[in-house]
Amino acid sequence: MTVYRTDANLQSEDWQGLVDTHCHLDFEPLYSRLSEFLSEARRVGVTGFVVPGVHPEGWERMLSLARQHQGVYAAFGIHPMHADAADENNLLRLAAWASRGVAVGEIGLDPSYAVSMDRQERAFRDQLQIAVSCGLPVLVHCRRAFQRTLRVLNEEGACRVGGIMHAFSGSPEMAREFIRLGFAISLCGTVTWEKAVRPILLARNIPLESLVLETDAPDLAPQHFRGQPNHPGLLIHVLTAVAHARAVPLTDIAHATINTSCRIFKRLYTP
Repeated sequence: MTVYRTDANLQSEDWQGLVDTHCHLDFEPLYSRLSEFLSEARRVGVTGFVVPGVHPEGWERMLSLARQHQGVYAAFGIHPMHADAADENNLLRLAAWASRGVAVGEIGLDPSYAVSMDRQERAFRDQLQIAVSCGLPVLVHCRRAFQRTLRVLNEEGACRVGGIMHAFSGSPEMAREFIRLGFAISLCGTVTWEKAVRPILLARNIPLESLVLETDAPDLAPQHFRGQPNHPGLLIHVLTAVAHARAVPLTDIAHATINTSCRIFKRLYTP
């Protein structure tokens, strides 16, 4: 079993400015210990944190976190599992709130949820239209619905704003289709998992300029930490695994993903 670890020797200013492009800091157990988790993340060079929306009820908390903590940025949106919440009132609220964030998300399609795919698609399209009208990138949740997601993105003109395919689980060939549309591909802790196959193929084959990193904290912890809550400080394990898969220095992956994150999130600043 390959386990990716870090230690004090990997605390390097060479990659200060890493961005966790998808972490639910408003969820427990992160929220009640957030200062501790942010300090640990900054210690290993992670200084940018994008917090995606899941349900309108959480937007106030997200905005508060972004205002209270340096380097924390909100992305307001309605997750496909809560597509029924994308009613007229909440969509109007999203249109008003969107410009307070760095992106619209987490939005998309996923047949594993109880909400019908038609209802999910309507919510997805409505939120894409808001993102395009605001000139904001989108954070896309897509699982087992890649062709349909690609079609919707094309039809709604998402190429005008681009975004990130969050915790991407498709093939390298499908990844290239989203890249052509102006999207970056995000890799997470699954790239460290024992017997991981597709994440390693993605790590090796995605053009470096189209790659970003995330934790999806508190979910999808790296192999050595599975069964424990994930947190942004563990992003260094994703970085290490991707560098190992590509057989390049960690600094190459770090600098490329920082640049791509800042290109996508134009309002992002990571000291």
